[in-house]
Amino acid sequence: MFKVVVSDAKLLRNILAAVSTLVEEVDFNMGEEGISLKALDPSHVAMVSLNWPKQSFEKYECDKPTKIRINLSNMQKLLKKAKSDESIEINYDEASRKLTMVLKGKITKKFIVPTLEAGEEEAPSPKLTFNAKVKILSSSLKEIIDDAEAIADNVTLEATQEKFIVNAASELSNATFEVEKGGEALLELEIKESSKATFNLNFLAEMVKAGASTSEIATLEFSTNMPIKLEFNLIQATLIYYLAPRIETA
Repeated sequence: MFKVVVSDAKLLRNILAAVSTLVEEVDFNMGEEGISLKALDPSHVAMVSLNWPKQSFEKYECDKPTKIRINLSNMQKLLKKAKSDESIEINYDEASRKLTMVLKGKITKKFIVPTLEAGEEEAPSPKLTFNAKVKILSSSLKEIIDDAEAIADNVTLEATQEKFIVNAASELSNATFEVEKGGEALLELEIKESSKATFNLNFLAEMVKAGASTSEIATLEFSTNMPIKLEFNLIQATLIYYLAPRIETA
């Protein structure tokens, strides 16, 4: 038996949207400590991870570890009008393999949706060490990435002892964005050694857009020509993305 109550239905909607940037279907793991997931995108270039502890829920009941797979698009359609002042109760019936969702606000809405066959294996967590850590306002990061996306398909991130730098270049134009240590947007800068890596903007832009809609602060960790980790601490959960770099060959 699995039953939870989320006091902020919009939070659930945003979490589903954030995960759907990489995958159409995902396995949710429900256990005694809360809800978690890990999923790779089909090209195995990016990963999303979510940790949603039971203390974050208004009500959380789980009598045994349970894994269910859901179609994110279907869930998002049902919850597209969910609001922060609405709560949502979710029940999973193992016999029928269906989820019952009751959205409570000015109107009470009840949805019953089927689940899919869950996978047997979970994507392993990347084992990485990072030389640069950048904590920045999500709104500032989104503004930079939005502007870069209008110029190029890839973006180069660089972190030095004094600043965080983003470069975007194409055959027609190029742009540089700098956020200096001590400024309002750059909240923290920890550098073991200067680091620089290039990433696909299609992936990165979707990640930043989704994260910025749920968290005011973004934490980026990376090393030269290594995958990047983007962490967004929601009010009640932690959302993490990993993205492999683009390595230019001669």
